[in-house]
Amino acid sequence: MTIMKRVVFVAAVAAVMTSCAPSVSSGGGELVGVKGMAWAEPTPYGMVLIDRGSFVAGCSEADSVWGTPKNDKSISVDAFWMDETEITNAKYKQFVYWVRDSIIRERLADPAFGGNEAFKIEEDREGNPVTPYLNWSKPIPWKNPTEDEARAIESVYRINPITGQKELDASQMNYRYEIFDHTEAAKRRNRLDPARRILNTDIKPDYDAEIMISKDTAYIDDDGRIVSQTVTRPLSSEYDFLHTYIINIYPDTTVWVNDFDNAYNEPYMRLYFAHPGYGDYPVVGVSWEQASAFCVWRTQYLKAALQVPFIEPYRLPTEAEWEYAARAGINENRFPWSGGEPRSDKGCFYANFKPLEGNYVKDGNLITSRVATYPPNDFGLYDMAGNVSEWTATAYSEGGMAYTSDMNPDYRYNAAKEDPYAMKRKIVRGGSWKDVTNFVRSDIRMWEYQNEQRSYIGFRCVRSQVGFAKGRKN
Repeated sequence: MTIMKRVVFVAAVAAVMTSCAPSVSSGGGELVGVKGMAWAEPTPYGMVLIDRGSFVAGCSEADSVWGTPKNDKSISVDAFWMDETEITNAKYKQFVYWVRDSIIRERLADPAFGGNEAFKIEEDREGNPVTPYLNWSKPIPWKNPTEDEARAIESVYRINPITGQKELDASQMNYRYEIFDHTEAAKRRNRLDPARRILNTDIKPDYDAEIMISKDTAYIDDDGRIVSQTVTRPLSSEYDFLHTYIINIYPDTTVWVNDFDNAYNEPYMRLYFAHPGYGDYPVVGVSWEQASAFCVWRTQYLKAALQVPFIEPYRLPTEAEWEYAARAGINENRFPWSGGEPRSDKGCFYANFKPLEGNYVKDGNLITSRVATYPPNDFGLYDMAGNVSEWTATAYSEGGMAYTSDMNPDYRYNAAKEDPYAMKRKIVRGGSWKDVTNFVRSDIRMWEYQNEQRSYIGFRCVRSQVGFAKGRKN
C-alpha cells in the first residue's frame, strides 16, 4: 500500500471520526441519559473484522509423536480488526522512511545544520510556546538543497567502506516512543489515594506506606548507544506509569546467513528487504520489540492524519485472538482450513511450508512467498499458516492459558532489562516456510525471545473494534 493510498484513506474517514459533544437534556425532570452522536468505526484499510465469539483453544488431543500435551480451554474473545495479510517489506519500509525523515527534519532545524525554524514548531498561532514538534507539512529539500541542508540530509547515510556505495545508516534508525500502562495504573494497589487501595473499612489506610513501581526509561549516550533502564521508585504520580523506549527499528538483514549454517543465502541478505521485487513479501528480521514499536508508530501516524486526540491503538494480537482468527472460530479446525490435510483433493497446497524433508519447493516456493498467494480462511485472512510465524503480544509461560481468564485471555509480562533471559520469551504462532505440517497448525504454540530476529518470523496488527459487533454463536 502506498503512502498516497493511506493518506486518501485517513482523509476519507476523518469526518466520520468527528462527533458532536454530548449534551444534557432536561427531559421534563425525568432520567433520560446523556445524548451524543453515535458512529460506527469505519473499516481500517487492509483489515478484516473478526466478530466476537467463543471457541476451544489449544490442543484437544495429546500427541506423543510431537510431544504435544492436551491443553484445551473454552474461551471467548471480543471483536477486533486484523490485518488481512502479514506486514510486508513495503509497509515496514514506510516506517523506516518515516524515522529517517524525522531525523532529517530534526537536523534541518538544528543550528548546527543551518537552523531552519520552519521544520520545527515551537509556538502556536498566537505566539504562545508549545512543546516543540516537527513540521511535517514542510517538505524536505531533496532537490537543490543548500550546503547546510545537504549536510543534514546526507547525515543519515553512510558510504559502505567495501562497495563504496551510499546506503542508509541503519544504526541511526532509532524510534523513541512512550507508552502509558493503563492496566498497572488501574490496579487498586497502585492508586494514588491510600484510602482507595483497600475497600475493607475494618482496615485503616496506611498513608505513610510507599508503593514501589517499576518504570522503563531509555536515552542515547554520548557515544550514540541506546541505554535502556528499568528503575524502581516510590509511586508519586500517574507519570510513573509512562514508559519510554528507544528502539532501533531497522530489520536485521543478516538473519538469512545467521539462521542457517553452511548455506548460500547471501543474496537474500542483500536483497530481501532492499529490492522492490520483494516489496509484497512479509517483512522478517524484526523482533517482538520492533514489531511493538511499529504498532505504536502506526497508531500515531493515523492519529496525526485524522487530527483526532485518540483512536483505538494498533497492537499485536493476543495469543487467544490469533488462534481464534486462524481457526475462523471453528473448534474442529486444526488448520486455517477445514480438514487435516495440507492440500486440496486436486493437489493444491493451502499454505507455504516445508512439505518434505529437504524439499521446500514442492508447494511452489523456496523461502517466503508474496502475501495472499494462497487462499484465505473463512474469516478472509491470508497466510495464517506458514509463510512466516507471527509475533503475538502474549508472554510465554509453561502453563499457557491454564491460569488466564476465560474472557479475552492474555498473559503479559513486561520484562525488565535485569530479568533473566528466560523471562523475555513471547509467543509466536502459525509456523513458517521452513516448518513441517505439524508446526503450521493453528493450535500449536511456540516461542522466541523478544529481542531475537529471525528469517522466518514476521507479524500482523490488530485493533479492538469500537462500536457494535453482531457476534458469533458457536
